[in-house]
Amino acid sequence: ENDHEIVTMARDELKRLEPELVESTKNLQLLLLPRDPNDDKNILLEVRAGAGGDEAALFVGEVFRMYQRFCEKQGWRFELMSANATGIGGFKEIVAMVSGNSVYSKLKFEGGVHRVQRVPATETQGRIHTSTVTVAILPEAEEVDVKINATDLRIDVYRSGGSGGQGVNTTDSAVRITHNPSGLVVVCQDERSQLKNKDKAMKILRSRLYDLEAEKSAKAHSDQRKDMVGTGDRSERIRTYNFPQERITDHRIGMTLHQLSDFMEGKIDEMVNGLIAYNQLEKLKAEGYATS
Repeated sequence: ENDHEIVTMARDELKRLEPELVESTKNLQLLLLPRDPNDDKNILLEVRAGAGGDEAALFVGEVFRMYQRFCEKQGWRFELMSANATGIGGFKEIVAMVSGNSVYSKLKFEGGVHRVQRVPATETQGRIHTSTVTVAILPEAEEVDVKINATDLRIDVYRSGGSGGQGVNTTDSAVRITHNPSGLVVVCQDERSQLKNKDKAMKILRSRLYDLEAEKSAKAHSDQRKDMVGTGDRSERIRTYNFPQERITDHRIGMTLHQLSDFMEGKIDEMVNGLIAYNQLEKLKAEGYATS
């Protein structure tokens, strides 16, 4: 009788521990996967207007603020690097540096085309318009990551224009850096100091060059893609924000959430975590580990 009790207790204990065993096995397998060398890096966050004119430019500002709120909730430092305002409250392009713990690993799947469906404020017939913005998440490149020859650069300074505030355009504080070999051009005019604008422009240029090299390398080794979410192509439509239905859908993993207003307030954790979990699962499958 005692033996029977012990066997029953052992079975119950085994049943109780089984989920923990599965979780521990998965965690161990994840540790065995090759790690993305950029995961601990800070990022350059770029949001650009795509199709849709003024409506796309307005959505650039909204998406940028969404990420800003999310980053602040994470306790990360969020620094505006460059902004090209349209004058109607929107932006052609806006760039920020985000610094903190494992920033790239959490936000790397946000890059791609974000589509918005809604009735613009200027629409008198109540028709739904579709516009797009493009998000790029670039790992911050240190000077050791990218060698830039001073002879490859053309640096122009001029008086900044636009809505920079009083006193911004009284001196030649705006900086435009052209990297001749790649054709990349970076403009910074948000600071009153030419030196600060030049420093920010160089940081942006360095990260863009680093990303350019990474893209070339990825194309050359397309069969060895590190991450498994979507195609990794910057022109891939990754997400739709449907305002009339209060719905956000990520097309890569088929996840749909229904609190759009909360999402735009920076409450994007569920989507971010879902993308990370999906990527981990697909990587485990690709390595031949059991994932059931």
